[in-house]
Parts: sequence; structure tokens; C-alpha cells
Amino acid sequence: MSESPARTALALPAETLRWTCDPAGLGFATTADLPAEAHVTGQGRAVRALTFGLSVEQPGYNIFVSGYPGTGRSSYARTEVEDAARERPVPPDWCYVRDFGAADRPTAISLPAGRGRVFRDDVADFVRDVSEGLRRAFTSEAYERQRADVAKRYAQKMEDVWEGLAAQARLRGFVLQRTPTGVLTVPVDLRGEPIPAEIFEALPKADQARLVERMKELEELVSDTGRKIRALEREGRDAFRRLEIETAGSVVDAPLERLRQEYRDHAKVIAFLEASKQDMLAQLADLLAAGAEGGGGRPALLPLPRQDPFARYQVTLLVDNSATRGAPVVVEPNPTYYNLVGKAEYRAEFGTLVTDPSMIKAGALHRANGGYLILQIRDVLTSPFAYEGLKRALRSREIRIEPLGESLGMIAVSTLRPEPIPADVKVVLVGTPDLYHLLYAFDEEFDKLFKIRADFDVVMDRTPASEREYVRTIASVCRDSHVRQFDASGVAAMLEYSARIAGNRDKLSTRFGAVTEIAFEASAWAGREGRELVTRDDVRRAIEEKVYRSSLVEEKLRELVARGQLLIDTDGAVVGQVNGLSVLQLGDYTFGHPSRITARAHLGSRGVVHIEREARMSGRIHTKGVFVLAAFLAGRFAQQYPLSISASLTFEQLYSDVDGDSASSTELSALLSELSGLPIDQGIAVTGSVNQKGEVQPIGGVNEKIEGFYAVCKIKGLTGRQGVIIPHRNVRDLMLREEVVTAVREGRFHVWAIRTVDEEIEILTGVAAGMPDAAGAYPAGSLNGRVAARLGEFARRYREFGMIDGQREPVRPGGEP
Repeated sequence: MSESPARTALALPAETLRWTCDPAGLGFATTADLPAEAHVTGQGRAVRALTFGLSVEQPGYNIFVSGYPGTGRSSYARTEVEDAARERPVPPDWCYVRDFGAADRPTAISLPAGRGRVFRDDVADFVRDVSEGLRRAFTSEAYERQRADVAKRYAQKMEDVWEGLAAQARLRGFVLQRTPTGVLTVPVDLRGEPIPAEIFEALPKADQARLVERMKELEELVSDTGRKIRALEREGRDAFRRLEIETAGSVVDAPLERLRQEYRDHAKVIAFLEASKQDMLAQLADLLAAGAEGGGGRPALLPLPRQDPFARYQVTLLVDNSATRGAPVVVEPNPTYYNLVGKAEYRAEFGTLVTDPSMIKAGALHRANGGYLILQIRDVLTSPFAYEGLKRALRSREIRIEPLGESLGMIAVSTLRPEPIPADVKVVLVGTPDLYHLLYAFDEEFDKLFKIRADFDVVMDRTPASEREYVRTIASVCRDSHVRQFDASGVAAMLEYSARIAGNRDKLSTRFGAVTEIAFEASAWAGREGRELVTRDDVRRAIEEKVYRSSLVEEKLRELVARGQLLIDTDGAVVGQVNGLSVLQLGDYTFGHPSRITARAHLGSRGVVHIEREARMSGRIHTKGVFVLAAFLAGRFAQQYPLSISASLTFEQLYSDVDGDSASSTELSALLSELSGLPIDQGIAVTGSVNQKGEVQPIGGVNEKIEGFYAVCKIKGLTGRQGVIIPHRNVRDLMLREEVVTAVREGRFHVWAIRTVDEEIEILTGVAAGMPDAAGAYPAGSLNGRVAARLGEFARRYREFGMIDGQREPVRPGGEP
């Protein structure tokens, strides 16, 4: 096949296939000479949005940091939030104490930062003082004397009552006998001796009646005396109780008064202290018993058993901001429901789960209250009910600790329901753009709660200023990660690699994770070579080794091509057969691979049929590309007669699904070759999308596709005529490997850039496509002329075939007669 003018005119020079950074133009010798400033590079839009979002104090202005992993979204968001937090005041501490009127609803108390810990310790000291004071007071000689005096006084009163009753009994001729079952009245004679029953029976009836009457009177007196004795016993008990209360009150009041004065400006604290005093007096018996056993240490600092009555008065320090400087910044790595909103834990006692205010644990929202909470949205969404709990707190502007079981409609159990705490927290969610759009579309509350979006891009414009920023970022990586410094050639290689993964020579990648990996590995290779500075060779070695570690599947495919098991021709010419290019992505590795595309055409009316689509192996985008291809064919060649053709297209040896329209121009070239009868040079591969007007549109993965076909040609032998046709609009995306650029420079490989399918088919066949004249006819020897002639012949033969006895045969469904 002779060299066509199109091949020479549309071939790209080697200088256009790769951007090369000149180390001399960077203006430094090593990165050690540069200021290693920690800042974000190339994210002006995100920086502006995040800065604004952090400055707005109104509800709902929470922030969604949108971007792909490796763009620095998480690290920069945290740095920016921490900077903003330093300028804000320290939020208050939060404590929980028992509500003695409703034990299941602990009271929340807010105190200035640092006072929560002091309050907890003050109450612990107060309880300890009370415990020790009660033990001393109730074992003192003074208390024992007072108690003995009370007992003696009431014993004397009761004895006087009994003596009065005994005197009344003697006046009536009776004596009293106290028994465990009561008081007996026994008649006596003049000598005071009890009258036996037989003597009583021998008395005259009148005397017996008088004794019985006196006995009844005496029994009434006994009954009245019993009431007086019981009243005196009650009075005695009340006197003992008053003595205990007075004694305990004097013990409690002294330390309590100090706390009253210290916390006089905090109404909730004063209310808790007063309620604690009243409860201590009400629970005095239990407290005295605990004091007798040596209990009542520092309940706020030491875990106490449930039965310790002094545990009722301990303070639970929920949030301690004593060491916080500015507003808190909390990054929660495991945002489960309970880790976000807090929980009341349980402990087992005698086979039963119990809880109390000391078991209340703070969640991330509590710790971040008054400041900022940073969460990864994927982690929030994959934790059941965490997202709903977060939204509930932001919507109601309060943090409410509730058991998750009740939210699920499970059987309610007896638990604590602490007083909710007002929420004043700005939440920063970090996630991908896909998750942002999904939440925006399917959650009606999302846009009301997260009004600010900080969008991190994956690329940035490559300008002298951005290059300088990028270099400073590399210097920061060297300093912060303690890796070897780079010389200018090494930094130049890093910039070229960044442009490569950005997919455009005028861009630099902002996925610094990938760039940092190469920096680390290049430093390691430099160390193995005994160099103190990282050079271009080290960066190149790191890139090559990274490719080698991931390219096993690619090498296996190359072996299949070399052994002839995958049919790929790189020499000769074949009608209706062309090499298409596709990109395969396996994990973190992407590579290009050629595929043979063939076309067959015959008489009929089904039009263009793609075998993959018929077999349901193609995606919607690929199907659209086939329809566009057919529309172009009809628009160009069916202006004077209908298309009477049945054609099939397929990817040979394809055993998986195919999608995308980047092969549509390739498929069109195969079909035009089949219709024109002109063979296609098999040493050329094609990639590009075609529209209905025959314009070739840009595609993705252009570097990998070119390099993939170059590798196959290298295996099968470079002839100097091989190359790849790409869309002209992809030229700015070229950042080919230096080996491919060298092959092009030496004339062993070629890259052509085209704008239309006519330019493509001219390069493939070596025959001019041909332009239509005023009547719409193409030159006879041109490719379009051959196609038009073949289609015209199909139309004539189809028309003749469809006529029977001078009339057209009815056409069955499907288009065939």
C-alpha cells in the first residue's frame, strides 16, 4: 500500500506527543532550597467555599466537602477547620447529675470550660466530707449522751404513766402484771396478795359484781394508758429522728455552704445541692450504714458498686473542655449511632442489667459541641441509623441520648432518658461527588442541613504559578514524611507524571495521594542506589516498577497475541477488518489493548446490526454509537435511493460486555472498507467517536490506547508503517511514555490526528475519500464513490428481487421480503 498524502499531512511530530518539563526552568537546585509550606494546591473553588462556610453561623450551613480520594479533601478540610477553631471561644463543659424527683431523667448542667472537672471534684469532696462527718458525729460521745438523754427522758415519762396506772389499780384493789401479750389486772386482798379463783368464786355475789365493775373501769384505764405509751414511743422516735436530722444537718451544712457560695451564679447547681441535702437526710439510715462499713470515698473518681448510697450524688462529667484551646475539632473515625449521639451503658448486677447517670457516655456530637465535627459520609451511611441520628440532632438543634431499640419499635426497657443538651456544632461531611448527588436527589432534608458544598477538583491548570505551588507541595511532602529531597530533574519528572495521570498536558493532577506514592517509592529507589537526592532516573524507575507490579494481566494478553491465540494483525491489508482500541482497568492499573473489529455486508434491509447488541453484551452508550454510525451512513449515501443493506459488526474474540462509543468511528471504517472493497492497513489501530455528520469526537484513555497498540506492534515486530489514529481534539491529552515518543521520532511508529471519518479512512486505505460534486455524486475511484456504487447496486438488486409478476412482494416484519 502506497503512502497516502493524508498519512504525511496528519502525522504528529514527536514533540507534540509529550510535554517535557525543563529542570533548568524551575529555578532551584533541590527541594531543600524551597520553603516547605503546607497548603492546598489548585483548589481555589473548594478553599473559597470552605472558608465561607466556616464563617457562617446560622443553622443549616453545614458543609459537604466533595471530591475523590487523594485530592487532599480530608487533610485540607481538617487543617482549615482547625485554623477556624482557634479563633472561636472555648465551649462550656457539660455534666449530668441525678434528678431526685425523677431518677430516670438526669439533669444536664452547663459550666464554663474547666469548671466541670472542678465541680465534679468539689461534689466528690463534699460527699466524702459528709460521709466522714456522719461517721464521726454519730459515733461521738456528745451524740451518745444526747441520745441517752432522749431515751432516758421518754423512758421516765412512760414509767410515770405506768406508775399512775398502777396507783389507780391499787385503789381499786388490783395489781398489774405486764406480759408479752399485754397487761393483766389481778384482784388482791387486804394484804395485797392475789385472790385465788376458788376464793373469788366463794365471795358473795355483790362483792364479785363490785370487783368485776372495778376491773372494767381498770381495763379502760389500761387501754387509755396503752395509747399514751404508744404516743410517747412515737414522740421518742420522732425525737430520735430530730436528733439525727439535726446532727446530720449540722454535718451537711458546713461543706454545703461553701459550695453554695462558690456556685451561687449557677441555679441548676444550687438546685442540685439543695436536693442532694434533702435526699441525704431522707436516706440517712442507708448513709449511716455505708459510713459504718467505711464507704463513701470519692464517688466521682472511683467506680462504685450500685448498692453504695453515696453514688447517688456523684457528678458525671460528660464533656471536659479544660484542655481545649479554641473550639473543639472532632474527627470521628467510626460514626455509629451511639458514637455520634452518646449512650447510657449498663452493667450486670446479680443477673440483672442496671444503669445510672455515671454510665452516661458522650458521643462525638457532645465532644464537638460548640465547635466542629468532621465525618466521612460513606462511614455514616453504612452504619445503621447513624445518618438519621445526625440529621435529627442538626434539625432539632439538641443532642438527645435515646436507646436505639425504641427507634426500631422494639419493646421499651427501663433506662435513662437524660435531659437533652442544646446542639451548637458545625458538621463537615467528606465524600465523593456521587454520594453528594445521591443525597441531594433522594433526601429532601439534605439541602436544608448542608447548604455549603466545597468541591475538590482532580486536576488543575498547569501554569508557571501552579507549577511553583506544586513544587512547594512536593517539598512539603519531603519534609513532613522525612524522605529524600529531590533535585530539579526529579521534580521535573514528578510534574510530568502529574500531567500524565491528569490526562492532559495542560493540567496537573490534584490527586496528591498518587503523586506522593511515587515520591516515596522514588526516594526508596534512590536510597537503594546510594543517592542522597532523588533524580529523574529514580522517578522513572519508581513509575516503571509500579507498572510492573500491576501489569501481570496485560503481559498475559500480550503473550496470547504473540502466540497467535488472540488474532491481532499488525501487517498487511484486509477488507472489512480494522484494529480497534479499548482500555481495561484492573484495580489501580489501566492499560490499552487492541481488538479486531470486522464488518460484513450483504443484500437486505435490516440495516446495520451489531452482534454484541443482539447478544445483549453491549451497554447503552455503545448501542447509541452504533445507531449514530448507521445514521451517518444513511445521511451520506441514502439521499437518492434507500439503503438496501444488511450489515453486521462485531468485536472478534470478545467474551465480556462492551460499552462506550469510542470505537464507533473504527466500526464505521470497517464497514466502509467492506462496502468499498478497499483493504485496511492492519498496522494501524483506530480510536474515536463519530457523530452523525462524520466528525470524529474525543475519547478517554488515549495514552493507554496508543501505548497498548505500540506494545503489540513491538512484540510482533515494528515495520515503520504502524501507528494509531486518534481524534484531533485528543492531541492536548497526549503524555506518552518516552519509549513511544522515541519510536515516533525515529520513524518506527506513528500517531495521526484526524477531524473527520474521511481523513481516517484515507489513512487506513491509502485511497482518497472523495468529495461530492454539485449533483451529490462522488468521484468514481474514490472510497465514497465505491461505497455509493455498491449501495446503489444493492438497492437495484433488492428492488428487482422484491418484484414478482411486476408487483412488489409484501414485506414481512423485520424488513425482509
